[in-house]
Amino acid sequence: QLMESGGGLVQPGGSLTLSCAASGFALDSYGIGWFRQAPGKEREGVSYINCYDGTAYNADSVKGRFSISRDNAKNTVYLQMNSLKAEDTAVYYCAGLSPPLFRDVFNADYYDYWGQGTQVTVSS
Repeated sequence: QLMESGGGLVQPGGSLTLSCAASGFALDSYGIGWFRQAPGKEREGVSYINCYDGTAYNADSVKGRFSISRDNAKNTVYLQMNSLKAEDTAVYYCAGLSPPLFRDVFNADYYDYWGQGTQVTVSS
């Protein structure tokens, strides 16, 4: 099971940190992706981390603003979001798969486990 937390309302230019906590399995043999979906838009892959070796990828839309990290001891993955824009408003989901991917990491069809999502709203 995966559970997201940390969403909320933030002003443009602000920051938020999302957490994805895993239960029932150890993250160190998994890949974790963050996806988001805004109303009327398709789901979009945002960030991905291989929890075994820490290799991370970010979508072009968030490069330089978002960073993903993991704490295997806490069985948790984090998404640090800085310089937030109105277009970052969406429901954010974390998703997991094993073994970790090394390519095509934002293909949602590969993921076995999904959290329930957390709302992020960027607005003044």
